[in-house]
Amino acid sequence: MGGVRAGGRSGRDERPEEQTAEPAEAEPVPAKPRGWRRFVADTRPLRRPAFRRLWSSTAVTAVGSQLTAVAVPKQVYDITGSSAAVGYSSIAGLVPLVVFGLWGGAIADAVDRRKLMLVTNAGIAVTSAFFWVQAFVGLDSVWVLMVLLALQQAFFGINSPTRSAAIARLVPRDELPAANALGSTVAQTGMIVGPLLAGALIPLIGLAELYLIDALALCLALWAVWRLPPLPPLDADEDAAPEESRPRRRRAGWRELSEGFRYIGARQVLLLSFVADIIAMVFGMPRALFPQLAATTYAPWGEGLALGLLYAAIPIGAVAGGLFSGTFSRARSHGWMVILAVVGFGAAVAGFGWSPNLWWAVGFLAAAGVADMVSMVFRQSILQSVATDAMRGRMQGAFTVVVAGGPRVADLVHGTAGAAVGPGTAAAVGGVLVVVFMLALAFALPSLRRYRI
Repeated sequence: MGGVRAGGRSGRDERPEEQTAEPAEAEPVPAKPRGWRRFVADTRPLRRPAFRRLWSSTAVTAVGSQLTAVAVPKQVYDITGSSAAVGYSSIAGLVPLVVFGLWGGAIADAVDRRKLMLVTNAGIAVTSAFFWVQAFVGLDSVWVLMVLLALQQAFFGINSPTRSAAIARLVPRDELPAANALGSTVAQTGMIVGPLLAGALIPLIGLAELYLIDALALCLALWAVWRLPPLPPLDADEDAAPEESRPRRRRAGWRELSEGFRYIGARQVLLLSFVADIIAMVFGMPRALFPQLAATTYAPWGEGLALGLLYAAIPIGAVAGGLFSGTFSRARSHGWMVILAVVGFGAAVAGFGWSPNLWWAVGFLAAAGVADMVSMVFRQSILQSVATDAMRGRMQGAFTVVVAGGPRVADLVHGTAGAAVGPGTAAAVGGVLVVVFMLALAFALPSLRRYRI
C-alpha cells in the first residue's frame, strides 16, 4: 500500500493523508522486564504514535463523558423530582446504544475507521453542545433531554466498536493485551474521577457549564483522532501479508449483520468469550443491591458513605488492575486467563455477599474489579486476534452490546432476587453461580482453555 506501518519509525511525523495503517505484525518478543517494571502496566503500545493518539483521545473523553453521565440524570431529577423519570432516561439511552452498537460494527467493517471515528466523535461533541444550549436557556424539557441522550448514545454505539476494532491495526498482536489494559485503565479512571469532579463542579459552575466542558473535551479528542492514519477496509484473507492487503468496498446492511452472528457461531472460542462475560455480568454484577445494603447491612458506617464506597469499589479495583497489568498482560494462554479471571470475579462477589463488615465488602468488590479488568483485557485480545480485519467491527459491536446490556439484565435479576431472599444472599449465590457455570463451561468445551498466542 506504500504506507509506513503503524508505529513504525519513518524519520518524520506521519500524516493521515500520506499513509494507511496496515495490520501490525508481531515483533520479536522482547526480554521480560526485571524488578518493579514487571509489575506495572506494559507501556510498549504508547511508543507507537498512532496508538498513542487513539489512547489520548480516550483519556480525554473518559472524564468528559462522565460529566454528562452525571449531569443528565441530575437535570432530569431537578425537573421532575422523580427517580422513575431518571430510570426512563436510562432506557432511552440503552435502546439506541444496542441498535447502533450492532449496526455500527457492520459500518466499521465497511468504511475507513478513522473517518467513521471522526464523524461519530463530531456527533457526540455536537450533542454535548446541544445539552449545553438547552441548559443555558433553561428549557427544562425531559423529552428534549431524552432525545439528545438517545442521539448521543447512537453516535457512541457506532464509535465504540470502531475505536476498539482499530487497535489491532495500530499495535502488533503480542501487544494487544497491554493496549487493551491501557485503554481500560483510563476508561475506569474516568468513571471514578468524572463523577467526583461533577459533584464538585455542579454547585460551583452549574449544569450548563458542565456540558460545555464535556463538549470542549470532545473537540480535543476529535483533533487526536484526525491525526490517525487512514484505516480503510482490507481484504478478508486473514493470512494475507500486509503488503498484499488492499482496500475494498463493503456494505453494512442486514446481510452483513447476519454474517457477523454466523461468524461468531462458527468460531467457538469467540462465542465462549462472549458467554463468559454474560455469565459474569448477569449472575455476578450486584450493583442493584448497593442501595439496600447501604441502607440496612452497612447503615452503621453511614448510608451515604457506604453507598459511595460500594459504587466506587469495582472501578477502583479495575484501575489498580490496569496500573499493575504488567503482572498479567504478557501471558500467552489467553483462554485460561479469561477462565481464571471470571472464576475469581465470581469468588470475590460471593465474598462480598457474605461480608457483614463494610470494609471487607469494599475489599471484595475491589478484587472483583481487578478480576473484571483481567477478563476484559483478554476477551478483547481474543476477539481482536481471532477475528479478521473484515469482521472486527461487527465483533466489537457485539462486544459493546454484551458489555452494556449484561449489567442492566443483572440489575433486574439481582434486584428481584434481593427482594426475595435478601441482598447479601442474592449477591453470594450469584457469585457462586458464576464460579460453577464458568468452570462447567471451561471443561465441557475445551476451545477457550486451549486458546493461546
